[in-house]
Amino acid sequence: MLAGILLIGFMDTAMGEEQVCLAEAMYFEARDQGTIGMIAVGVVIQNRVDHPKYPDTICGVVRQGRYWNGNPIRDKCQFSYWCDGRPERPAEKEVWKEAQDVAELLLSTQIDMVGLERATHYHATWVTPKWSKFLEPCTRIGQHIFYSEP
Repeated sequence: MLAGILLIGFMDTAMGEEQVCLAEAMYFEARDQGTIGMIAVGVVIQNRVDHPKYPDTICGVVRQGRYWNGNPIRDKCQFSYWCDGRPERPAEKEVWKEAQDVAELLLSTQIDMVGLERATHYHATWVTPKWSKFLEPCTRIGQHIFYSEP
């Protein structure tokens, strides 16, 4: 166990598009939160993949939202970076490489983070979304507060 993270063996998994989607989400949602913050966001995404209420792929989860003519509607997505109107082009090369490495780790190793076992939502500490009052707070990691469904 390392800093609240438990690594449990290796699992076979396909890389490729799912790894890119996961790395992209962790980069744009938590690049300023360090490795632990990126892992936490990745765990939430994986928890959603495993939850019957959400799409069953990583790309499906991170790209979930409202669309018009095949394009995401601005500010109507589950993950804000996906429909903020800006292109998904990582500018910080070292952090992007770290996000790719963390995504590979998450896809090849079962990781349990204390406090995030059932977490399916999070938000930055400087906002209070309406949905947060209907969920159970789990933990805070960096500048994100994590929640699970009751």
